Amino acid sequence: MSIESVPPESESPAALAAEADQPWLRLDRRMLLIHPVQEILRLLPVLAVSVIVGSSSGNHGWGLAVAAVLVVIGVLRWFTTTYRIGPAHVELRRGLLQRQVLSIPRSRIRSVDVDRRVMHRLLGLASVRIGTGQATGGGHDRNRFELDGLAIGAVPALREALLSAHPAPEDPVGTTTPAARTEIEVARLQPSWVRYAPFSTTGLVAVAAVVGLAFQYGIGETLAESGTVQRGISWATTAGPVVAVAVAVVVLLAIASAAACVRYLLLYGNLLVTDDGHALRIGHGLLRVRHSTLDRARLRGAVLREPLALRIAGGARLDAIMTGVAAERGESSLLLPAAPAAEAHRVATAVVRDPALPETPLEPHGPAARRRRYTRAAGPVLAVLAAAAVAAAVTGRTVPAAVWIGAGLLVPVAVVLAWDRYRSLGHAVRPGWLITRSGSLDRQRVCLEADGIIGWTVRQTFFQRRAGVATVVAATPAGVGHYEVLDLPVDRAWALVEAVTPGAGDVWVGRQR
Repeated sequence: MSIESVPPESESPAALAAEADQPWLRLDRRMLLIHPVQEILRLLPVLAVSVIVGSSSGNHGWGLAVAAVLVVIGVLRWFTTTYRIGPAHVELRRGLLQRQVLSIPRSRIRSVDVDRRVMHRLLGLASVRIGTGQATGGGHDRNRFELDGLAIGAVPALREALLSAHPAPEDPVGTTTPAARTEIEVARLQPSWVRYAPFSTTGLVAVAAVVGLAFQYGIGETLAESGTVQRGISWATTAGPVVAVAVAVVVLLAIASAAACVRYLLLYGNLLVTDDGHALRIGHGLLRVRHSTLDRARLRGAVLREPLALRIAGGARLDAIMTGVAAERGESSLLLPAAPAAEAHRVATAVVRDPALPETPLEPHGPAARRRRYTRAAGPVLAVLAAAAVAAAVTGRTVPAAVWIGAGLLVPVAVVLAWDRYRSLGHAVRPGWLITRSGSLDRQRVCLEADGIIGWTVRQTFFQRRAGVATVVAATPAGVGHYEVLDLPVDRAWALVEAVTPGAGDVWVGRQR
């Protein structure tokens, strides 16, 4: 496939008539080697069960039969998948038993993302995902428009052809040609950033997944009965529970940290973020390479994420708020993985194009919000202590000292957590922007463009009404769909709405008075 085979975008009657007669194309033939492997990996548990069943019954043909069926299914995927790129639409036909036809108007294409897995890279292929910036019904796998198996040499020209018809934001008349746009480097991964990888839960999740798979396929039982593990258990029994738990925690953290660092390098290695004024382009990955394109016309802000452990280490990560792009649908809005906080703020400034926005001081939410943080953090601990005291008085039994010591130690932890939660709470309004921050264990600072807000909700729970505070919710078709300003004094709620979206809250402001 070459750029000459992609006609220029047009919705004229002549173009539509020519599109109807355009032939359907197949994906690259090299996908006949990849599809069977993909099917085997996708249904690996089924294949494993068939091998186990065949071994136990003495009939080893079960595993071979299942593998052969998977290979046939993979081959049929190539024969039953066709596509065509016309002047008005990009169309994809796929499916054997249930035929499916997907069609995207070229005028609505907002992103062309490229994904290259290991086998794709070895064979010189790429998977191209085309997005419109709008949600589709059903599961994202079923409705995802993906051309899985194009020659890598044709991808840059194809992406340029599909996106070239959309003018840059600073050139509304479309006089600037794509070739005239200058691509500026916004960020590049530094090897030293890998030190932030252990300050996340990804390493622990990876270790838990490996352990789960090991026990699922019987490997865990074999390891548990090995001499090394038995000697370790004997040593732990001799050393005592405190020392054994301490050593186990250290070993677990060391393994999880190593796994997190390896995952970080494999996933984000060679990260490069560029900006040509029309789109943000993000490429990353060592084994599996991904290239994402974020249309600036659909950019509605950025989210600075600072989980507690990462924040203590001086790091942060950055995501874009994009219309029609949401992580729960398997789409990526990543701008920067775990990196120095100063670098995350610098990239956020470049993305939103407002040097003062990421550093704008926030307004506190007052004593009522502060009381709620302390009550909700320390309340459960004090309730446990009270329940233990009542139970001891009623039953006449002595509460173990460990319960009192544990609960007593949780009180200062809860107080510190409440203090940090209130310190992180706040909001600010700048011309055209809403900024809100909340959270402690997972603190987020959201910079949301006012033009991207399509509706407002001011809500109060029973306890919020008694405290005189409310939660202001800004609805938007971008990102997670809504962003909240938590526990704002109720007399300031609709004034905030009016300040961000003039005319949206004036009636309610008058009623509050």
